[in-house]
Formats: sequence, structure tokens, C-alpha cells
Amino acid sequence: MYKVYIENLDNRELSFPEGTDVETVYKAVRDELPLPAYVSKLDNAYRAFTHKLTHDSRIEFLDLRNQEAWQVYQNSLVMIFIKAVHDVLGKDVRVSIRNALNMGIFVTLTHKVDADVLKSIEDRMRGIVDADLPITKEHYTKDGAMIVARKQHQKETMKLLESITNIDDIQLYSLDDELQIFYNILVPSTGYIQYFGLRQYRSGLILQYPQQGDPTRVAEYVEQPKMYAAYSEAIRWGQLMDVNYVCDLNENIIEGGISDLILLQEALHEKKISDIADMIKEKGSRVVLICGPSSSGKTTFAKRLCIQLRVNGFKTLYMGTDDYYKEFHERVYDENGDADLESIRAIDTGLFRDQIQALLNGEEVDLPHYDFSIPGKVFGKHITKIDKNTLLVIEGIHALNEEMTENIPAEEKFKIYISPLTPISIDHHNRISATDARLLRRLVRDCKFRDSNAEHVIHTWPKVRASEDINIFPYNSEADIFFNSNCIYEIALIKKYAEPLLKRIKRTQPEYAEAQRLLDFLKYFDLLYEDSDIVNNSIIREFIGGSVIIR
Repeated sequence: MYKVYIENLDNRELSFPEGTDVETVYKAVRDELPLPAYVSKLDNAYRAFTHKLTHDSRIEFLDLRNQEAWQVYQNSLVMIFIKAVHDVLGKDVRVSIRNALNMGIFVTLTHKVDADVLKSIEDRMRGIVDADLPITKEHYTKDGAMIVARKQHQKETMKLLESITNIDDIQLYSLDDELQIFYNILVPSTGYIQYFGLRQYRSGLILQYPQQGDPTRVAEYVEQPKMYAAYSEAIRWGQLMDVNYVCDLNENIIEGGISDLILLQEALHEKKISDIADMIKEKGSRVVLICGPSSSGKTTFAKRLCIQLRVNGFKTLYMGTDDYYKEFHERVYDENGDADLESIRAIDTGLFRDQIQALLNGEEVDLPHYDFSIPGKVFGKHITKIDKNTLLVIEGIHALNEEMTENIPAEEKFKIYISPLTPISIDHHNRISATDARLLRRLVRDCKFRDSNAEHVIHTWPKVRASEDINIFPYNSEADIFFNSNCIYEIALIKKYAEPLLKRIKRTQPEYAEAQRLLDFLKYFDLLYEDSDIVNNSIIREFIGGSVIIR
């Protein structure tokens, strides 16, 4: 018998015979857990419910509030969706999983979908879930996986498998007669996936699922036309660079085409920033507000935009909302007793509004600088006034929250939302999460420039993400324009910096499982060693160093 300690239940000790799978342990305690779980963390490593016990173990069952469990849920839902599509429309219909959109995933099919077909697919998905069919993992060699990909006419998967040299164990999952490659864990049976929806949207469908902040119901549908436009533009950029999948990027690295790719990416960014500066001039705005989630490149973008606005004949005053944190004695605290530095409650919004209004009125203003070593605002170092030809360029996570600028007329404000929207996928039904791209950026930057370590970045990331869901993402619909700060080559480059940091995390540390997940993800990217072709004002320089903008 093996002893199993359930971390969710204060390390309660249970005993199970050798060969027991994790699902059996889960079923023994699931009624005592607050939410359904989809994957386990066993001795600090992510393990599927089909994993069998081989020794005394500590197990934590992970629900949708955990990033890994959320991805397990989405991948499992995609498998069920592909199976339903093929059952209704035939195996020749190709399913492409695109990107997060409208509180779901945007997908396209090589078949026209009307209301009747949509209902048939969703009904078939319900039938598959109700039948609680097993989803079985099978291990294939790379050559064996190549044969499967060739039979299914998945050229991008074949190219990817050909381009990687450090993997020879490929996971394929079968659901009845459906066999597909997935690069992550799936649930053991379809009955686990209870919450989903399907609806038509533009040229495709939205596959709906719960969000991490509300794990037991399908997220309320939110139309995001500007986000759709931004992703459409990102896809066009990928097509311009002839890079649509990871295998295309790997090919550029291997065959020496990466220098041209980098130059083209930077040219696209510069043109877009120039276009935005022209839009600001045309609208006649005096206040430019820039918002985006963590590690989206807000600072570099804002300062590059200032340069383009100067080209258009304006002077600019750059400001950051972080300088308006409340004084230490005014801080508010979250439910865990930690200082709340993420919500708008942490910002001295009254002072911010008053100073912005005074600047616009032509008055002299003593702008604060927030010194975190005190911590508190420091005055007297930046006393300034502006004229009518000076634009205020303000960046911060709360910049689009109306509470910050409610006293400024709408016509005087130009709102920009910035985020790295990844245009490439691993293959047709394995997408790359923009959240993971941002986490890797933050990991490298904070360890390199902010005296942090990989364990701390990974540990605090769930709290950062939870705050974004509340304080940032709900306001992206307020933006006049989206800017995609992704550099199509960036994960291959960041891999060089991130891998050593992640490998230092030991098995005994709680962050080990997440570190291994990221390392497994990075295996599919060929390493971009040389970064001398990356210009010194590139957004990616904000994270890897060498920026002429952020010193």
C-alpha cells in the first residue's frame, strides 16, 4: 500500500494499493473539493489522472483556477469538438484552432457552417460528453507520429516533427476513432468537460468555455470586434513573413532566413506605430492613454509612439500611472492581508485627475515619482507645464479605466490597448497561448533587471493573471486601436534566456511543475542564438536587454 497525502485537504493521509491511478484517488475525495479538478500535481510534477502510483506521494488536485488545468480543459474540449465535427461533416473537414476571442476560442473549418450544422455539431458534442467516452493517451515515436500526421494531411505537423531533434516520444490521444497529436495533458474521459458552448462568429465559430475567475459556468459572451481585427492583422503579418506555424519559424532559423524575418517584423511594428501617430493627429486628441497586461511592452511602445508624434510636429510629455500609487499609510490590502498594488484602489486617482487637468489648463504641476524603496511619492524633481502643442502620453495598467480620466472630454482622449497576440500556432489544433508568451517575457526581464528569480515570477503569476481579468481585460473594448506587440521570432529568442532559469528550479520546489511545462513547450522551438540583428529600440529589447529606450 502507498500513502497519499492530499494537499488540498490539509495533507490528509490516505492509502491505496500499488498500481492505483490518480483518478481513483481523485474520486475518493472530489466531493470534499470546492471545484472540479482536471489534472494533478503529484510530488510537484503535473500528472494526468491516468498516471499510476509507484510510491508514497503528495497530490494536489488542480481546478480551472490553475493555468495548467485550464489548458488541460481547453485541449480536451478541442478534442471533443474535432471528434464531433468529423462525426457530423466527415473526416476530410479540417479544424483550425485560432486564438482566444470573445471569451472563448475562435475556430475555423474547411466547410460552411449554418445554424443547422452548428446545432448538429453542438448536439454531437453533448452526446460525446454524456457518454463519458475514454480519452486514451498513446506514446508514438517521432516516425510513428509522422505516419499519423501524413495520413491526416497535417503538413505543418510533419514539418515540425522533422525540425525538432530533442524529442522522440510524441503523445497522441484517441477518442473512439479520432486520433490526434496534443502536446499537453488531456482529461481521462469526456464526462469531465461539462461546461461549453458553440456559436457562429464571422468566418468561423466561437468555442466557449469557463474562465479562470468563474470555473463552473460558460463565460458570458462578449463581442470583441477590435480584438478580432487585431488578430486578423497578426495573421496577415504572419502571412507576409510566410510564418504561420512553429515549423516555419524553425525553418527560417535553420536555413538562415531569420535576419530578414526580424527586419520585416520591426518594419511592421514601426509602420503601425507611425499609423497610430497619424490617427492621433487626425482625431485631435491631447491625451493618449496606453493600457495592456503585464509584459506587453507598454513602456517601449509608449516612448516609440512619442517619437512618431514628434515627427508629426507635436511635443510630448510621457507619464506613468505607477507614479500615482497611494502613500504607504494609505495602502489597501487584499483578502490575504497582502498589499493590493494591482487594483485601481492602489492609485491616487484624485491627484492624477487633478494634475492632468491642470496640465491641460496650462498650469505648472509638480509631478510625482514613486520610489518603491521608501515606499512613497517624491515631489520637487519634475515641475513642469505644457503648451497646447504638447500631448500627454500616459501608460499604465489602469489607463483605460474611466475613473482615471472621467474629467477629460472623450474627444480629447485617444485610447490604445497593447498586448502580444501570437500569430503562429504549433499546428492546426495546438495554439500558442499569449499568456505563456507574456509569462516568458516577464520571467526573463524580472530575473535580468528586477533582482528576481524564476521561482518568484512563477509563484506570483497566478495573482497577476487574476488581477488582469478584473482590472485590465474588461477595458480593452474601450480602446480606439489595438497594437500587437508580439515579435514573431520572440519565443525562439527568449528560449535562450528562459531555459537556464527554468532548469534551476528543483523538483522539491512548488514551482517545478510549471517550470517543466514551460520547458516542454520550448522544446518545439529551435533556438535563436544570435540577437545582433534585433534593433536597439525593439519591443523585445525591453525584456532581453540592449534597449536604447529603456536604460
